Amino acid sequence: MTDTGTVRPSNEDNFLIDAGLGLVAVADGMGGHESGEIASAEALTSLAHYLRAATDPDSGALAPNFRASPFDPESTDPDAIWGEETLASMVTLHEAVEFVNQRMYQTNLAARRGDGGGMGTTLTGVWQAEPGAPLLVFHVGDSRLYLYRAGELTQLTRDHTMYQDAVDAGATENLPPRNLLLQAIGPSGDVLPELHIQAVQPGDLYLLCSDGLYGATADERIAAVLADARPGQLGDCCKELIATALHDGSRDNVTVVLFHCD
Repeated sequence: MTDTGTVRPSNEDNFLIDAGLGLVAVADGMGGHESGEIASAEALTSLAHYLRAATDPDSGALAPNFRASPFDPESTDPDAIWGEETLASMVTLHEAVEFVNQRMYQTNLAARRGDGGGMGTTLTGVWQAEPGAPLLVFHVGDSRLYLYRAGELTQLTRDHTMYQDAVDAGATENLPPRNLLLQAIGPSGDVLPELHIQAVQPGDLYLLCSDGLYGATADERIAAVLADARPGQLGDCCKELIATALHDGSRDNVTVVLFHCD
């Protein structure tokens, strides 16, 4: 569910739920009214296209001249032991995110806006390449993925922002604004997506959201809403989370996606 909110004139957030592909993602666009909406929508469409083509060659051809930068799947978790199929899927996912970035970057170059001032978007989500496989997490920007498990809410992604870097470095004063991104899809030809493998447990509840939710609402309040979530009533829970964010003073678009693992 997504909501424009009470301040902004348009909604630059988009989300994708493709059950057949095993793909769930959120994108928060930037670059102005129409550009932000286009950026977030096109990023999700391009991502799904690439993954669909990579797993089903008959569904359509990929960009013939595209070459992703090298990716070492062992870097996702040096202590974990994953099957070859999972690691191969991780490489495919990395290539997909880079494909999405290159496609949008080339669009910015064509519009003579390749200096970082063109359109862009965050991109955060999960891909389950096969039923029963672990979740493959991908993340660029400051949208977030949370896990609610056994009554505890855990943030699974790290915000790619100057603010987060300052906090991690121990700064407590003169912190930069929270919305200054260090990287996003589109503004630059290079992107370093955060990727990791998430093992699933029965009863897991995952939350994908734009910064319109967590920017105004504390994790404790989010967890309190998720505590009452039921598999067949996730729509009501999405409504409550959005209403909570707006009540807490969110001035941004608010997007919430929930999915439950049985």
